[in-house]
Amino acid sequence: MAGLNLRFTEEELDALRARAESEGRSMQSFAHDAVITAINEHSRPFNEAADHVLKVGGELNRRLA
Repeated sequence: MAGLNLRFTEEELDALRARAESEGRSMQSFAHDAVITAINEHSRPFNEAADHVLKVGGELNRRLA
């Protein structure tokens, strides 16, 4: 599995450490899941729009057939 080094200010690192600890998780696990969540959330509007277009397009195709 590939790795990635990230740089944080001391304040950011302290906040990350505290948040991960409050959830009983490692900082690495918490940061990994936060990045994956951000990636997935970024894709959500596109996926919703694509679903809508497919639904509307499917209805139109049935009418035209």
